[in-house]
Amino acid sequence: MSYTCFNAPLLGSLLGDAEIQSLFSVEADIAAMVRFECALANAEAACGVIPPEAADAIRLAAESFSPDISELGEAAARDGLVVPAFVRQLRAHVGDPHGCHVHFGATSQDVIDTSLILRLRDAAHVLLPRLAQLEKSLSTLERQFGERSLMAKTRMQSAVPVTVADRLRLWKEPVHQHQERLATLLPKVVRLQFGGAAGTLEKLGDDAEQVAHQLGDALDLPPSDGCWHTDRSGIADLAHWLSLVTGSLGKIGQDIALMAQNEVRTIAVRGTGGSSTMAHKQNPVKAEVLVALARFNAVLVSAIHQSMVHEQERSGAAWTLEWMTLPQMVIATGAATRTAVTLIHDIEAVGADALRG
Repeated sequence: MSYTCFNAPLLGSLLGDAEIQSLFSVEADIAAMVRFECALANAEAACGVIPPEAADAIRLAAESFSPDISELGEAAARDGLVVPAFVRQLRAHVGDPHGCHVHFGATSQDVIDTSLILRLRDAAHVLLPRLAQLEKSLSTLERQFGERSLMAKTRMQSAVPVTVADRLRLWKEPVHQHQERLATLLPKVVRLQFGGAAGTLEKLGDDAEQVAHQLGDALDLPPSDGCWHTDRSGIADLAHWLSLVTGSLGKIGQDIALMAQNEVRTIAVRGTGGSSTMAHKQNPVKAEVLVALARFNAVLVSAIHQSMVHEQERSGAAWTLEWMTLPQMVIATGAATRTAVTLIHDIEAVGADALRG
């Protein structure tokens, strides 16, 4: 991942998410690409496309494969992506006579996109439990303080009396819906990318469908009805979901920041931030971070929509824009879910009498 605020030494702890970031590390990407190549070799051997001993040699060599990352970076500057150099290095590591069977019938995009999908699936398995924990914590607050009174605010003005439960339900219901949305969305996103040079798997001929199913089974990724090299609608749907999640958490953060104002004080939160000059201040740092992350993802989702515009059978420019954008959106969502869980846990009291505990 590029150097960003998420891994910056001074801001990483505030805005980053180590668990999600690890999924976008060089090591995680390479491991997923190696997994793809091994699974491909096994699938092709099972279908009689390459010799069984070639698949065994590739699998064995992969266990000790450690690519030259510097060389991959230099090659990416030349080729626009790392896979050609990655495949050369892996073939050399496998050696004769079986190295030539590495990557047979596949293309760079098959490797890169499948690596991405494997890691996005892992990210979903991190985000979903956090959302479930957040929903549970909000329900706990509702049981504790739900009957207390609040003044509803419409257009930043006092409206009518409501209960704490009324406001908490406005926070909790979207969190529940986002979990349901992702469960519906994942089957459309978590799918094998395998199309060969131009999406037709021309090198595999009549064996293409069988190899694709064998490969998908090995990776636990169902093959799609066709190659999605240029159909990024699933990626865009996921990016939209990421922005929805951070938007809903940003709304929670915005409400808490307003409720924590000195003149309002309808919420008491532990662990607030301090000031370098005003000792009396208790800044709603976590709430502010949720607002910032929501606005960040709202901006980046438009870049993902721009990256849907591919020319002909593959676009280097649109694909590169996706690489620049999507990991940051996933990490921002990880940071938002992590921060929201902590923030809700730190709430000590809610309601018009919050300061009395």
